[in-house]
Amino acid sequence: MTPKISLLKTNIHNLSLQDTLALVEQAIAENKQLHHMVVNAGKLVTLQKDGKLRESVNSADIINADGQAVVWASKFLGVPLKERVAGIDLMASLVELANKKNYKIYLLGAKEEIVSKLVNIYKEKYNPSIIAGYRNGYFSEEEECDIVNDIVNSGAQMLFVAMTSPKKENFLHKHKTSLSKVNFIMGVGGSFDVFAGKTKRAPLWMQKMGLEWFYRFLQEPKRMWKRYLVGNTKFLFLVLKEKFKK
Repeated sequence: MTPKISLLKTNIHNLSLQDTLALVEQAIAENKQLHHMVVNAGKLVTLQKDGKLRESVNSADIINADGQAVVWASKFLGVPLKERVAGIDLMASLVELANKKNYKIYLLGAKEEIVSKLVNIYKEKYNPSIIAGYRNGYFSEEEECDIVNDIVNSGAQMLFVAMTSPKKENFLHKHKTSLSKVNFIMGVGGSFDVFAGKTKRAPLWMQKMGLEWFYRFLQEPKRMWKRYLVGNTKFLFLVLKEKFKK
């Protein structure tokens, strides 16, 4: 059984990046499905009151701690996690694995110019055969079934969904059964934008210090101030409340 902890109404698996990659390889080898999810401070705050998101997250087979703040909170609360497993790092490693093992990937999300650019980058860097299919993330609820069918019929072993939260979590939870032939499904947020060169990721030293959110805030302060400054304050309050309750 995969080791896990309970933190702020959420189960988080105590896995390293290498542990997670091994589980993905095992799922593909055994032709089983692995539904992956990540949580950061902001998502943990949101799901305290958003029952639909909480259900979508906790239904996943693997839940990794994406944010460094979550790892710090786990240690503060006496249930230490091994390490942060950022979704963007996991996706990068899995695409490398797909190339090495001749797996196929499906990219769903972002704007058309972003996802098509990323497809071309992967085709050039690896091999055109790595791409089972792709589609931008702008569609109506009525179009979802056709998109799910396209993903299943593509023969992809891995599906990466780059949409905002909670849309990506709820989409994967809703269509998990229909996507059962896809061995690995995960939400990757804004990762397509980074890999396609639209946005930059924080320097490694900022990632290690847990300041990646601040770097993102500096790039888009008007759009991100509430998510990060207000959200992080609420997260700190929730952790302190959990620590000192009763």
